[in-house]
Amino acid sequence: MPNCFAYCYQLNSDHPKQALTLDKINHWQANDGLLWLHLNFTQPQAQQWIQQSHLPDIEKDSLINDRDRPRLNQTKDGFFLALRGVDIDKDAQAKPSDKMLSIRGYFTKSLIITTSNQPVVAISRIAAHIEGGFGPTSIGNFILSLCDHLASHKMKVIDTLDEQLTELEDQVMTDSGMNLRNNIAVLRRETVKLRHSVTPQRDALAKLITIETPLLSLSERQKIHEVNEKISHALDDLNAIRERANVTQEELMSLQSEALNQRLYFLSLITTVFLPLGFLTGLFGVNLDGIPGAEDHLSFSIFCGLLVGVLILQLALFYRRKWI
Repeated sequence: MPNCFAYCYQLNSDHPKQALTLDKINHWQANDGLLWLHLNFTQPQAQQWIQQSHLPDIEKDSLINDRDRPRLNQTKDGFFLALRGVDIDKDAQAKPSDKMLSIRGYFTKSLIITTSNQPVVAISRIAAHIEGGFGPTSIGNFILSLCDHLASHKMKVIDTLDEQLTELEDQVMTDSGMNLRNNIAVLRRETVKLRHSVTPQRDALAKLITIETPLLSLSERQKIHEVNEKISHALDDLNAIRERANVTQEELMSLQSEALNQRLYFLSLITTVFLPLGFLTGLFGVNLDGIPGAEDHLSFSIFCGLLVGVLILQLALFYRRKWI
């Protein structure tokens, strides 16, 4: 691909596989067809090309903004759409929040400019479909393909979170250690972060379906609506996972509290048993004249028998009151 462009294709051409030259890209006209350009906005060359382009200033800043939330902004010539995705090709051990990536696009009658801060599986698959001769040929089909890939990737991540939660739920009854508690907390945080990216994306697509623009046909709007329904189902699954994680954490805390109460109860019984015994031994252990049995060699045995009797009496009282 020429210079800073990761992908550049004419979508409605008979030969979309052919990469366009930088000169042809810079002198592209509306009657030349539908042009798709994809750039990595972290590269200085890409930022320079965007800033020197004829795009609206607001869209220029949005295309290279690293913290843009999913949203839709309609303009005079088209609209700007920011989306969030999950990189399913990253390390399987990485957290979903570490896999999050940002995709944004500016769409006009003759131009599609998309940017991201890293390689995107969904974008590369669209490019592969174009090179295979069955890629999108219109703006609506392009958005539909992109959103469908992103939604499918999110569903895979959600399924993984669901499987992890199921394992944690099974471990609650056998292991109530600190690691399990931390794992549940991490899963809850990841679910919340993923939910915060899915909700505005659903709202942005819902707004896209209703705006008045000639860039989308009725059938394309209907298909995008179906993809948006898939995103809504994903959001429902995330809510269910969050609720299950809350219940699991509450159950874990209840088991830990019950175990702690049992330990405290046992310590309380021990303290109660030895309190009178300690009192008696302390009383008869004072080094003063007049202690009963001080001159009798059997007094120690009698005193030990007294302590045993007091212990038996206490245990009998505890048993009768069902304390033990």
